[in-house]
Amino acid sequence: MPKRPVRTEMPGEIELSLVNEYRKGIWSKFTKGIREYDLIQPGDRIAVCISGGKDSMLMAVCMKRLQRYSKVPFEVVYLVMDPGYSGENRRRILDNAQRLEIPVQVFDTRIFESAANADKNPCFLCARLRRGCLYKKAEELGCNKIAVGHHFDDVIETIVMGMMYGSQMQTMMPKLHSENYRGMQLIRPMYLIREEDIISWAEHNGLHFIQCACRLTERASRDDSGEVSKRQKVKALLKELRAADPEVDMNIFRSVENVNLMTLISYHRGEEHHHFLDDYDKGLSLRGVKNEGF
Repeated sequence: MPKRPVRTEMPGEIELSLVNEYRKGIWSKFTKGIREYDLIQPGDRIAVCISGGKDSMLMAVCMKRLQRYSKVPFEVVYLVMDPGYSGENRRRILDNAQRLEIPVQVFDTRIFESAANADKNPCFLCARLRRGCLYKKAEELGCNKIAVGHHFDDVIETIVMGMMYGSQMQTMMPKLHSENYRGMQLIRPMYLIREEDIISWAEHNGLHFIQCACRLTERASRDDSGEVSKRQKVKALLKELRAADPEVDMNIFRSVENVNLMTLISYHRGEEHHHFLDDYDKGLSLRGVKNEGF
């Protein structure tokens, strides 16, 4: 079994804030997600993908601390893909990485330029190109996993957006096998961490990260009619619901953990489709009693 890398440097104040002020809100949830979804195995070489925003930067600090003390030996590469950032944003990413003591590797692409020339769905194209470039670079570096910074709020918004705008019940999974890169997986170590705690951690440590940094940010936040985008609408809706019931986020999350296939009209697993009428008569008495509340 490979040995766990030994770090000799002492953790800085920002890293220590994870286990002091933010143990409950961040560190405990980070380690719980790693364990609960079995995200890291011995011998993994993980490309931690850093966009420069608050989420991926916090993920990098968490991964650095986990590698420092974990009993599971694994390697980490901190990967920054520059899709065409302005000089100012690129400097901010590098300055923040230095302050957080994250040894990043930067590689350049022209993704912003390609997305800007797209007639439709530039954000979708940008995300797809980013993911492909990250997988390719991670593979070149000998990695078998890439880690991205999606958090709990992203998961909840995805569930609601799928229902309201996609006519489907789905969620953002904590880990996925790559369809195009054999042996590569995508993992989401921030899966259980709430965005409000990430924002609080950044403010507590006086950290200022880049936002989307894309020239299409303003255009992407609105649709062709000038209305607020679907994701922004969902964010606003969840904020309103949360004010009335603080448990609404967790209830939405648990709804995709407690799916009762007996109460669904239809569902599919890959290419395999099922309909409740397929075996309706076989369980008529039980189904009728349960649904009628007798």
